[in-house]
Amino acid sequence: MSSDRLMRIHSAEFQAMADRVLRATELTSRLNVLPFKDEAGKAELFEQILGKPLPLRATIYPPFYTDHGLNLDLAERVFINQNCTFLDYAGIRLGERVMIGPKATFITSGHPVDPEERRLYLTGAPIDVAENVWIGAGATILPGVSIGRDAVVAAGAVVADDVPPASLVTGRKATAHRKW
Repeated sequence: MSSDRLMRIHSAEFQAMADRVLRATELTSRLNVLPFKDEAGKAELFEQILGKPLPLRATIYPPFYTDHGLNLDLAERVFINQNCTFLDYAGIRLGERVMIGPKATFITSGHPVDPEERRLYLTGAPIDVAENVWIGAGATILPGVSIGRDAVVAAGAVVADDVPPASLVTGRKATAHRKW
C-alpha cells in the first residue's frame, strides 16, 4: 500500500491484513506477559512477529506493540525502549544504531480525510529512519516520513514531514530548528 493508492476496506487485501493484525496481536499479547529475563521466549516470539530473528545486538524492551510485524525492518544495533507501537503495514525501516525512547509511535496507515471515503478505504505510506537517529519518548512518526541520518526527534514531537539529516526537530508538529 502506498500513499498514492487506497486499499478498499472489505477487499481480499484488507481481509488478509486483518487476519495478520489478529495474529500479531495474539503474539504481542504473549510477548508482553513473559518474564523479562526469558530471553529464549522473547526471541522465539519476536521471530514469529517479525518473520525472522531479531538482528544482531538489536534490543526491544516489552511491552511492544505492532499491528503487522512482517513489514518492520530492523538493522543491527537498533534499540527500542518499552511501550512503543509500530503500525507497520505499509513498511517501517529502522537503520543501524537507531534509538527509540519509550512510548514512541510509528504509523504507516490511515484513512482519507473525505468523510464519504473514510470508512471505505485505508491509505498508507512507509516510514524510513536512517542510521544513528534518536527518537525521543512519546514521539509520533506519521505515514510517509523519512528521517535523515544523525537526526534527533525530540520527546513528544509529531513528525508529519521529512526530517533532514543531522537536525533536531521538536514540537507538536515537528519543525526543523537547527542543522549541523
